[in-house]
Order: sequence, then structure tokens, then C-alpha cells
Amino acid sequence: MRVSTLSVLVAALLAMSAPAAMAQSKIGFVNSDRIMREAAPAVRAQQRLEKEFEKRDQELQRIATDLQALQEDLERNSLTMAESERRAKERSFNDLSRDFQRKQREFREDLNQRRNEELASVLDRANSAIKQIAEAEKYDVVLQEAVYASPRIDITDKVIKALSDAR
Repeated sequence: MRVSTLSVLVAALLAMSAPAAMAQSKIGFVNSDRIMREAAPAVRAQQRLEKEFEKRDQELQRIATDLQALQEDLERNSLTMAESERRAKERSFNDLSRDFQRKQREFREDLNQRRNEELASVLDRANSAIKQIAEAEKYDVVLQEAVYASPRIDITDKVIKALSDAR
């Protein structure tokens, strides 16, 4: 009985002192998604990725167009083609389709790997900027994920500006 009474008393004391401690704390919030969309390093990283993968994307689009044309030709003319010609076109279609799927899979894997590398670099820079702002402005805690954060404690704009100024 003594332990539970003591536990209740300690919990009550903590509950009463928590608002006072929280009132003295300075809390900030950073919207990581916004940083990854709007910060200059993130925008530059996205542009590098687009440029790096542009030719491969165009090649995949060309192959997709060729596949569609082959499929339409087969559907339209399969009844009038000789059996050997139809089989050859179907084999050609299947080979091209397999090649397309392989290239598409490799493209996605390579793109995801490079995107992760670029995002990791941006995140490192953002975390450094957040830490500098937190130390300079004496924040006790800076949260990056929250269900809700008041605009009053949102320092995302400061972080985006710091990243843009850093170059």
C-alpha cells in the first residue's frame, strides 16, 4: 500500500512541475518534407538526378513505343500473316518485352540508389543547419516529425534559408 501511495504522490508532483519545466523550454519544429522539396540543395540534387537519368528514361520510352507498335501490328495483322511470320513477330515482341522489363527494373534500382545517396547528403546538410540554428537560438529540442506543430515553433523557413545561403 505504501509503494502505490508513494508512486501516486511522485506522479502528482511530476505532473505539477512539468508545465513549469515545459514553459522554460524552447521547442522548435522542422518540416523535413518541405526541406526536401524547397531547399536549394534538394532542388539541385533533383535536377542532377533528372539530368543523369534523362537518356535512360528516353530510351525506355522509345522501347515502350516500339513494344506498343509491335503489339498493335500483331493484333491487326496476325490473322493474315503466315504462321512462321506471326511466330517470329511474337518471339520478337516477347524478347523486346523481356528486355524492356529488365531495363526498367535496372533503371528504377539505379535511380532509387542515386536518389537515396543525394537525399542522404541533403539530410546531412539540413541536420547540420538545424543544429547550428538550435545552438545559436538556444532551442532545447527541435522535432522533425510531429502529428501537429504550431506555426509559432516552426523553424523550417530558417533552415531552408540557411541551406540556400550555404551553397
